[in-house]
Amino acid sequence: MPQYMVFPQIKHGNLAQVVTRFAPSPNGLLHLGHAYAAICAHDFAKAHGGRFLLRIEDIDGTRSRAEHIAAIFQDLAWLGLAWDGEVILQSRRIDRYHSALTRLKAMNLLYPCICTRGDIAKALKIKPVIHGPDGPHYPGTCRGQQTGDRAHSWRLDMRAALEQAGPLYWRDLAAGKQIADPAQFGDIVLWRKDAPASYHLAATFDDDADGITLVVRGRDLFAYTGIHRLLQALLGLPEPQYWHHDLLLDETGEKLAKSRASPSLATLRQAGDDGAQWAASLRAGQLPLGISLSTA
Repeated sequence: MPQYMVFPQIKHGNLAQVVTRFAPSPNGLLHLGHAYAAICAHDFAKAHGGRFLLRIEDIDGTRSRAEHIAAIFQDLAWLGLAWDGEVILQSRRIDRYHSALTRLKAMNLLYPCICTRGDIAKALKIKPVIHGPDGPHYPGTCRGQQTGDRAHSWRLDMRAALEQAGPLYWRDLAAGKQIADPAQFGDIVLWRKDAPASYHLAATFDDDADGITLVVRGRDLFAYTGIHRLLQALLGLPEPQYWHHDLLLDETGEKLAKSRASPSLATLRQAGDDGAQWAASLRAGQLPLGISLSTA
């Protein structure tokens, strides 16, 4: 009998329908934090007789690289994690994301934005600043303005979207019922100038398209769930359940991250380490020196 992690109990939903996913971006090598996330999603599905899918979020322009996709496959095999079905590539779904964007445009919930980061920084110096989890809110410079044929992103008119959707809730298996609060992020970008759909639009669409019934991801994405619940409501998509698991932290108390050059799984593989033993240690909470698991 395989040894799996200990999970929060599902209080709602059909265990026979559990479908989870691991959805890395191939813009760098995976690290132990990714390994922990993949094990959480894999083990939950397998422990409940469900399915574990692999989705590659490869629409981030030139940052998405084929060699990193190959490394993801190698890392998961090294850890002893097998996914069900074919690998899902976001780059093959651009037209579908655009169709979702078109629907939101038809609902008068989007507006084009030509602002650069510099433009936004200047505007914030002369307008009242509202801060959210991702920093200052966009000051609304382009709302109601004509942009002509200039390159632009598409922003969600958050106030109009919330008026249409009404109150929203969601459930986390560990934290319980939550009130969705997407307004704390302001008018978010759903379609970028330099790349297709934003993470929020693509991930929300994909979780429905792939039949995901339980979204397993780290606590750092907890607040974003309010945005995803809003998009689900606006697009008429079903609501999955969520489990936001603990994060692996480095010696400074910061989460492991590609941007912080956290040691990669590829480095461990190439050093001849036993991936199955690493997976067993992560399941048991036995972490290397300097690495800890968040508890709040």
